[in-house]
Amino acid sequence: MTDTTALDTLVPGPLSLAGHRLGTPQQAGALTMVPISGPAHPGFAPPRSGLKLSRVVGYGQVELTNGAPSGVAIVPLHIGYIQDRAQNHALCRSAFLAPGQTLRFDDACCVQESQGGYLAGGEQWFFVLPTELRDRALELRGVHGYNKLWGDIAELNVRYGLARRGHLEQILSRKRPVLTQFQSRLELQPGQVGALFLIAGRFAGLEIAPDPAYFAEMWTALVCFAYGAAAWRAEPAPTAPIPYEAADLAELRGALDRDRSARLAEVAGWLADAPAGAVSLQEEDRYLDLRLSTVTGPHLAGQIVTDRDRTVYASLFAR
Repeated sequence: MTDTTALDTLVPGPLSLAGHRLGTPQQAGALTMVPISGPAHPGFAPPRSGLKLSRVVGYGQVELTNGAPSGVAIVPLHIGYIQDRAQNHALCRSAFLAPGQTLRFDDACCVQESQGGYLAGGEQWFFVLPTELRDRALELRGVHGYNKLWGDIAELNVRYGLARRGHLEQILSRKRPVLTQFQSRLELQPGQVGALFLIAGRFAGLEIAPDPAYFAEMWTALVCFAYGAAAWRAEPAPTAPIPYEAADLAELRGALDRDRSARLAEVAGWLADAPAGAVSLQEEDRYLDLRLSTVTGPHLAGQIVTDRDRTVYASLFAR
């Protein structure tokens, strides 16, 4: 798949994705990932090796530091941290951090209703909020209140067949062995700067990074947690594989080619059927020529970073 029509339809108007191309879809159960290649924009600090949760000031208040020696950091939208002996938090918005800068987020949301404490130097790993929580989290940007997402998390746990508690780790930590299977079943491609995600044939999200290194560091957080959790819940019942009818190797190759063509046509149909419509942009922050904006439309929402007329970063999800 190399046509950009699907990208232009999903993000019309000022959100230019010129130069970005769709690759060959990959599927793991209910989760379909379509790789996106495109222009690289070097000079940005990657999220895992560059960013660090330096301090939990208090419930709902966290500090992030850009420890990279050079390169502005684009804080990934809805990034969250799990760490030992600390209350787990997630952010409701993106932001810019200059090299060496520490920024305090007073509108973070605690995603662990009880237990924990303050950061004590333990091992930490990051995730991106599950797609079912992202629309609500974006609405709550700028709103102070550490427990503002607990009710939504509790309802999500119930839908997942778990206890009604405001504990996101019931999904992220306790189901982590299941969710991380998506990381091994879907393959990150060389030069990949983004992906389209579909769950059970429906558009779920579009992620674009400044360069392949940035996207590679986001890969696990996106494929396992942001989209993998919903895909795990939508996982179809297992069925016995249907063997190919082929008398020799040539017939087998022909059957495989027909199967791939049918799958490409199916995914193209899913993208063509994705809801579309006008979107509005609200500028939130600036850093030199970079602009951070919130995108809102009837079919999707999220945030993007543009450098003049080029899209450098995008994290958009279905509403």
